[in-house]
Order: sequence, then structure tokens, then C-alpha cells
Amino acid sequence: MADLDKDGTIFVGKSGSKPEVLTLALANRHGLVSGATGTGKTVTLQVLAEGLSRAGVSVFAADIKGDLSGVSEMGEAKEAFVSRAKSLGFDYEPDQFPVVFWDLFGEQGHPVRATISEVGPLLLSRLMDLNEVQEGVLNICFRVADEQGLLILDLKDLRAMLGYLAEHAAELTVQYGNVSKPTIGTIQRQLLVLENQGGTKFFSEPALALKDFIRTDRDGRGYINILAADKLMENPRLYATFLLWLLSELFEELPEVGDLPKPKLCFFFDEAHLLFTDAPKALLDKIEQVVRLIRSKGVGVYFVTQNPLDVPDKVLGQLGNRVQHALRAFTPRDQKAVRAAAETFRPNPKLDTARVIMELGKGEALVSFLEGNGTPSLVERCMVRPPSGRLGPITPEERKALMARSPVKGKYDQAVDSESAYEVLQKRLHETGSTAPPSAGSGGAQGGTAEASSTGAFGSFMAGVGAFLGAIFGTSRARGTRLTTGQKVAREVTRTVTNRVAGQIAADLGKAIGGKTGSSLGRAIVRGTMGGILRSR
Repeated sequence: MADLDKDGTIFVGKSGSKPEVLTLALANRHGLVSGATGTGKTVTLQVLAEGLSRAGVSVFAADIKGDLSGVSEMGEAKEAFVSRAKSLGFDYEPDQFPVVFWDLFGEQGHPVRATISEVGPLLLSRLMDLNEVQEGVLNICFRVADEQGLLILDLKDLRAMLGYLAEHAAELTVQYGNVSKPTIGTIQRQLLVLENQGGTKFFSEPALALKDFIRTDRDGRGYINILAADKLMENPRLYATFLLWLLSELFEELPEVGDLPKPKLCFFFDEAHLLFTDAPKALLDKIEQVVRLIRSKGVGVYFVTQNPLDVPDKVLGQLGNRVQHALRAFTPRDQKAVRAAAETFRPNPKLDTARVIMELGKGEALVSFLEGNGTPSLVERCMVRPPSGRLGPITPEERKALMARSPVKGKYDQAVDSESAYEVLQKRLHETGSTAPPSAGSGGAQGGTAEASSTGAFGSFMAGVGAFLGAIFGTSRARGTRLTTGQKVAREVTRTVTNRVAGQIAADLGKAIGGKTGSSLGRAIVRGTMGGILRSR
């Protein structure tokens, strides 16, 4: 059916005799698929994912009910599919697509992990439903860890750091503001809830490498990455936080590419209302910023939800490609949703949009895709093409077989527990009877050696770097000693270019140390300057 996708487009269906297509060059302008339960949103999502895969575009989608997994298996020539294809002017041909399964809990797909440092205090605060005071203490926790070179990789590291804050609350209050033990206790209790909900499996290493989402098979088809989210939906806040973190990481790590002939990745966010429910204004502003800017990274974001009113106006205005399935107007709010949905389309004088929305049948939708000049087309009533892959879930045996030949098989299967804040604080306690870092004045060089030892290879590495930079910039000179001319020049040049190169330094430093742990170290060093788009700055 690839011949239906002509001239850089994806054939979605027909309105009368007119083909309705998604233009690949405009697929990174984002989109919305909405409609009441049972009206065909999942089928439309599958049709779009299949078309993108055929075009060599990678896809990420959350599978709430398990239905989307069937795209990995050969479709069936059901009578309804064959007759619909005939009515649209083509012969139905079953097909299957390359798929990688992912699962935060590691049960129905490859484990997806992230470190606490990568997620950051802003998203963690939302995940644990912290108030402003508690979020402030969490930010202090991250700041102290950064200053002491302590990695917060998993939940036990965060718990250990919060214990450190409680133990040293008096001196930290003087430096950072009020750090109260009751507030720390509240955060600790929320951490316990998060652990009970399976957070321990997500917050660990090896952390996900986003390049594993963006790949093609030997035939040039983009992989469809499917997140098994049926169990994850038992904790909607964790689901929304994970997907928001993923968007943040994509924005931070992918290079600027401008407008490509086709996107690198299209991201489908099912049950999108969970992202915006009870979200504070600061977070909503960040979401709007990511959606607005991430298209220049070659990423298209598509929200899938029942009601267009679920998406804030500032975000809704960024979604250029629209597919609207039927809505039912049984209540005043439903009637408002119908009017709102109708008003988001470019009006068609031949169509009463608000009335048609309530009359749409199975397989039908109102569509408006961006045209060549970037303007939305007139809204049309469209019959959506049948999917080529299997419609419905696959069996556990089929899933297991696909995972066994996955391109990332073995890469994420085993969790790794690197030396981090918990281990370093335990080592300090064992060696000195206190979690406090060795003071600069106790033992002179011996104190410095002990601290370097307590922080492992990273401490030794940074000690050498510090000595080298101290000589260049004059920071290690004796009090009252003048800077040399070379040191003055180095200092001024550094002040000028720091903001431009901080992010690259973090990345290079991470690579030098090695792996995702190194990446976390680099991020920690520059979090205050160049942190991720969804982290506090």
C-alpha cells in the first residue's frame, strides 16, 4: 500500500473523491486526535503510525489498552476492511511493521529507566504532589548534592540525601533558607508511596538512550516504539511524568535540524488529559514551550484524548494536524466541547461542523491537515482507511518472540547499581562517624585525599581538573597574590563564553567519565546554567 503514500505524504482516507493526506514535511507541526470512547481513535493512531513507519519515520506511542501491539503482526483481510478499502479505491493488503516494546516495569517490554538527576526536582515535585515549600527543600537537596559531587541516581540516593539534609538542617538553613525536619519527613513519606507504586524500577540504571527510539530496519521502515501502559495507568501521575520527562530529554539531547523533508520521530501521547490535570501554571508554561520549540528538533507531538477541551488553549494552538472523531452531546459540558471542537477547525462553508461531529459513524472523522504553505486545509468529513497491521492485542508468546529478536535485546535487561550518594554517605559514616564532607582545614592534604577517595574516581578526576584550572585561572593562588596577565585573559574569556559552551562541557565530561553515570555528572555540574527545559533554572 506504499503506492498510496505519494509525493511525501501519508494517505489517511478520503472525503468524497478527495484524498486526505498528512504531509511528511509538516508532520513535525504536531497534531490532535480526539473523540469519544469507541469512535476509532486507536485505529486512526495505528493508521498514522503505520504510514510514518513506511516513510522511515520512527514512532513512539503509549499503548493504554494493549490494542496497538497488533501493528507488529500481519493484518487480517476482514470483510469490513476489504470493503472499506474498495470504497476508497484500493485493494486491501495485510502488512506488519517493525516494533520495539518498552515497559517501565520490565514485564511486557524492555525496561525503561531514568536517574533521579535526569528527571530533576520540578518533575519529581509534580510526581509526588509536593507543595511549594516541599519543592523548595527538594531543590536544596539537589543543590547540596551537586556541590558535594554526589550522584542522585535512584530512590535510595534521594532518601539518603534527604536524611543528610535532616541531619544538617541547622547549618543548611543558614545558607539556603528554612530546611525543616517535618518538611523532609513529608517528602520521605511521599517517596515511600512512590516506591510502593513501582518507582524503584524506573529510577535506576542503565538509563534509556534516546537514540534507541530513532532507528530503521533493513527495509528502511521506522521502528514503532510501543510503551506498555496498561499497568502504568494505575498511577496516572507517574505515566504523565514519564512522558513529559521523555519529551524534555528529546528536546535537550536532539540537535537543531530545522524543517526536514520528514520528521525524525513522532510522539503519540494517549490519554493526554493526564498531562494537564492539576498541573501548576509553571509546568503548563514549560509544556507549551517544549511543544512550540521541539519541532525544530525534528519531532512531532500528537495528543490523543477524548475531548479537545482537555488540552490548554496555548498548547492546542500549536497542533496543526487535526483528526476529530464523533462526540456525544449529552450534557452542557459535552455541548460546549462540541462547539469548541468545531471552532478549532478552518470552516468549510459546505459543512456544518458542529452538527457533523455528532453524526460521525464508525471509521469516519473530521480532518484538517496542514497544506504545503503551512495553513490548515478546510475541514472535511473523511472515511479513514483500514489499518494494514493486525487490529487488536498480540498474545504473550508473540510478544516474547518479538522481544527475543529486538535490536536492543540485552542492553537494558539487567539493572546496574553504581556508586552514588547513598554509598558515598555510608562510606563517610563508616570512616569518620559522620556524613559531613571532610573539612578543608582538617588534615590539609590528607583531608583533600580523603574527600577524593570518598567520591571515587569522579573525585580524583575533578581534583586533577581543579588543580589544572586553578593554575590557569588563578583561583588557587595565595591570598593577596596578583593575577598574571595570562590568568586575567583566561578569566575574561571564560566569563564571555561560559553560557555558550556549558552544555557541551557537560556532555563531553560525561563521555570522558563514561556511560550514563558520566552523563548525570555532567548534567549536575551545569544544572544551574543549562538544565533541561523542564527543570528549575
